[in-house]
Amino acid sequence: MASFKSLFSLLVLCFLFTTLASAEPCGNHHFDEGKTFASCNDLPSLNFSLHWNYYSSSHTVEIALRHGGVEREPSTWIAWAINPYSKGMVGSQALVAFQGDDGTMAAYTCPITSYATQLEPGNLTFPVNGISSVVKGNEMIIFATLTLPDNQTTTVNHLWQEGPLVGNVPEMHKLSGPNVGSMGTLDFLSGKIVLDKTISSSRNKGKIVHGVFCIFGWGFLIPFGALIAGYGKQYAWFYVHVTCQCIGYLLGLGGGIIGILLWKGVLFGGGNYMHRGSHQYIGIILLCLGAIQILVGYLRPHKEDINRVYFNVFHYLIGYGSIGLSIANVFLGFHMVHLKVKAWPQLTYIAAISFLVCIAAILEGVSCWKRIKSTSKTTKQNEEVIA
Repeated sequence: MASFKSLFSLLVLCFLFTTLASAEPCGNHHFDEGKTFASCNDLPSLNFSLHWNYYSSSHTVEIALRHGGVEREPSTWIAWAINPYSKGMVGSQALVAFQGDDGTMAAYTCPITSYATQLEPGNLTFPVNGISSVVKGNEMIIFATLTLPDNQTTTVNHLWQEGPLVGNVPEMHKLSGPNVGSMGTLDFLSGKIVLDKTISSSRNKGKIVHGVFCIFGWGFLIPFGALIAGYGKQYAWFYVHVTCQCIGYLLGLGGGIIGILLWKGVLFGGGNYMHRGSHQYIGIILLCLGAIQILVGYLRPHKEDINRVYFNVFHYLIGYGSIGLSIANVFLGFHMVHLKVKAWPQLTYIAAISFLVCIAAILEGVSCWKRIKSTSKTTKQNEEVIA
């Protein structure tokens, strides 16, 4: 019994020792490379630690970025960046490292010019020398010496990040949890680090509002209004159709404006760069097509006018084309924020569109049945007249 207690105590001590070792403060770390650093700070998230020496005479900083818990399968990339222009990801100047499939280390500089970056190598806006990286056990380290930008004091906006590596190509990091809040300010002189929670929160709120406006406006009300126009033949339904289309366009316009602000980085913590992609271009096309529809609808000729047939063709082409583009763009938006198909926003939208499709199929079936019945009745009457 005594030996069992001794063994149990030994196991507990080993567990505590392992836990404390894995949670070692950065100040207790010794680099095998013989490097020493006067300052360090355990970053608030993602298991990163930053060590540095600041040289005021040359305004340079020698850094070592450590990231613990690096997984070999799947492979991981790590990055640390300074944003000389604003807070946030876009516009930041990054140091990136990963271990390739063949075991060799890659360490390079990368300017982040859009949210769609694949972390391609490139020159930064300030000099960086001696960049290298190593892997020690489950820890990856980046070494570099950089000259702080002329417009920077010793306090900088900085970011740190990790993400998956597929075929030696960095993939998008997670868009939830600590990955969207790993940014803040760092004072190289005092060592003070402040985690910035407002930027990611503000940007996420902007994306949510943009998505809700565009999904409900472009993605639901516009198709619903078209459904009413197609099968509601009484004149009162025309006003319901117009109301749905106008509200849908106004919501889409509001969502589009928010999207442009997100795109341009004017608000919500972005930089002065644009992320160009099919989602944005389709959104701009939809805004233009919607404005054309409103103008053409206002100038529509009377039913008796000979040009009415051309108006109808144009109106239908623009209308149904806009519906197709809007639905496609909603799913592109889901894809951009990496929402899985089984996520409730996407499932809800799929259910809503499926509901409209089912209603359209039922109404089309009823309409066809009425036409067949009317044709049969007309044929029978004609036969009776001939007889």
